[in-house]
Amino acid sequence: MTEIQTQTLAQLSAGQDWRLTLAHDCDHHLLIWITRGQGRLLLDGQRRGISPHNALWIPARSLFALELGYQCLGHAVLIPKDSDESLPETPRQLRIRDGAAQSEIATLIEQIQREVQQARPLHQDALKAQVALMSVWLRRQIMAEAHTAPRPKAGDRLSARFCALVTQGAPKGTSMAEHAAALGVTPTHLTRAVKAATGKSAADLLTERSCHAARRLLAETNHTAAEIAATLGFGSAAYFTRFMQQHSGLPPSKLR
Repeated sequence: MTEIQTQTLAQLSAGQDWRLTLAHDCDHHLLIWITRGQGRLLLDGQRRGISPHNALWIPARSLFALELGYQCLGHAVLIPKDSDESLPETPRQLRIRDGAAQSEIATLIEQIQREVQQARPLHQDALKAQVALMSVWLRRQIMAEAHTAPRPKAGDRLSARFCALVTQGAPKGTSMAEHAAALGVTPTHLTRAVKAATGKSAADLLTERSCHAARRLLAETNHTAAEIAATLGFGSAAYFTRFMQQHSGLPPSKLR
């Protein structure tokens, strides 16, 4: 992605729930503004509820997943990873209770949408300026006393470190035990900490990330199952087919 974009939550999922519900990471930054409904968020190694007037800041290569309720509505701003705006480096969920702050971010998103839709001369310059203002808004909210994050427990910190480590490798690369060794803990300890923080085991999150990457390649490319298996580090096309059948309920040929 090379240009700033805006999408509704429905467009972000492209009508396919797995695009959001499976743990994954993106090669671009993402700001999501929830305007209606409820759901659940996996971000920074923790699982939390989301509700209206929540701002979700998801930097590029941050592991996340979204489970949206039936009536959940909102907007997303997609920002290229190499943008030179001073954007926050840490994932954050901000519950915006101040009415003025709610109006500010809603107005900024509307202005970005307008620039994208109208595509007037110099619109990329205008979009960069709007994103710079959005960055200021984000950093002001993070600095506010109301959003001072309490020091997380040891287990939550380990879960966050695991999720950050996962995105540094290929979707089907390092095993859970290897991740545990890299973090200096036993596989059992890692499994327990991640399960308590996210509701899923460390192995589950690795599996979901592999499934998401595979389904995206199946949906968006013409690569054969063998080519995708090789790209994602599966030992063979047959193993890849069994993996997808087990975890998605369908073979690769039925997921295109």
